[in-house]
Amino acid sequence: MEIINAIGRRKSAVARVYMTEGTGKITINKVELEKYFPSAILQYVVKQPLELLQVAEKYDIKANLDGGGFTGQSQALRMAIARALVKVNAEDKKNLKSHGFLTRDSREVERKKPGQPKARRRFQFSKR
Repeated sequence: MEIINAIGRRKSAVARVYMTEGTGKITINKVELEKYFPSAILQYVVKQPLELLQVAEKYDIKANLDGGGFTGQSQALRMAIARALVKVNAEDKKNLKSHGFLTRDSREVERKKPGQPKARRRFQFSKR
């Protein structure tokens, strides 16, 4: 099997994944998964598509993460891994799509407007 690459995005985070056959090692920006995401919840989010298809020990994954915070990065990585798994085996697409791993969450941060402290928050109104 050759190297399979895929991309995933969430908020302002971008994940580029390079997947090869191996022993289940996940490396993010040249750091192990456990060091990059110390939280067990974020590690679980990243591994969800692999656990769903029971191929967690079958592929080595190298990922480049850029932008966003840790939550957006973990969800972008999950999407990229799911897309790479579909490139390996197209029959897995239905199962991954039904669990929502292939759907891009398009919610972005709303911009701050001038004359307001935040996007929707306004300064306190004073009649007198």
